[in-house]
Amino acid sequence: MPLNVFKLAVLVSGRGSNLQAIIDSIDQKELHAHISIVISNKIDAMALERAKKHDIKTIFIDPASYLDKNAYDKALVEKLKFFSVDLICLAGYMRILGEEVIQTFKEKIINIHPSLLPAFPGLNAQKQAIEYGVKFSGCTVHFVDSGVDSGPIISQTVVPIYDDDDEKSLSERILNEEHNLYPKAIRMIKEKQLKINNRTVTRKTL
Repeated sequence: MPLNVFKLAVLVSGRGSNLQAIIDSIDQKELHAHISIVISNKIDAMALERAKKHDIKTIFIDPASYLDKNAYDKALVEKLKFFSVDLICLAGYMRILGEEVIQTFKEKIINIHPSLLPAFPGLNAQKQAIEYGVKFSGCTVHFVDSGVDSGPIISQTVVPIYDDDDEKSLSERILNEEHNLYPKAIRMIKEKQLKINNRTVTRKTL
């Protein structure tokens, strides 16, 4: 592995379809990066199996092995430091990161969320959108801060909501766009294309 390679950690809890999208983008030479480690808080996460199929190192950190959330977060920080990663990507990671993790890796943690933030943060965003009756939703890649889905927005994709949509059909259509959007956002960060000014993320002018 080249010394100057851009190293990623991906945090997962579930099936890992966005992890797969990142892997595929790297394999197709669209994203010049290396996934150094995939970390899960769920031992049975399908994402771990996806990583193993591509010979990517995986770690399961069992929350039950730690006295409290702070102890768990300290263990997570130690693992991430050990692998000297450049960027941490949350891909369906179903734990809220503690302040120690966020401050240790300030502006180096990103997440993808299935709505057009700041609308419908938190769980079941697609269901929230359907029930509210909005005509458009989508997905958002954002930097992670101490709030819930509240960090500076990097990029978004709009997805229309049709009259016959339900939570499942909307989720599938948004997920397809997530798979395109997430690797592109990682590439922008890797290529140092972004500038953060308080809440605003802009593309640097050449």
